[in-house]
Amino acid sequence: MEARAYLKYLRISPRKVKIVLDLIRGKDADVAMAILKNTPKAASEDLIKLLKSAMANAEHNFQMDVSNLYVSECFVCPGPTLKRYMPRAKGSGNRILKRTSHVTLVVKEKEVNA
Repeated sequence: MEARAYLKYLRISPRKVKIVLDLIRGKDADVAMAILKNTPKAASEDLIKLLKSAMANAEHNFQMDVSNLYVSECFVCPGPTLKRYMPRAKGSGNRILKRTSHVTLVVKEKEVNA
């Protein structure tokens, strides 16, 4: 059984979010939470909320034990890009791309070998 949580239209570039997701992939939920709390990246705060949401989904919707959860899958996809212009010299302008991200986080319960 698995529980998912989605975070859409996060106003951080997918490239920056991927760095933080690579740190927590495959880790226990408690360990992943500790890693996120001690990582000085902008994406960490939003990913903490996403991990809490996935854990709450697992507990509430599927009656999973929160102490047995681990991050089985996490990935980021690019969302829509906001295009802005910055004035430059001689009346020209440069395009500024403000990228967004769609993040998916999946938690599963560890298999108990009896």
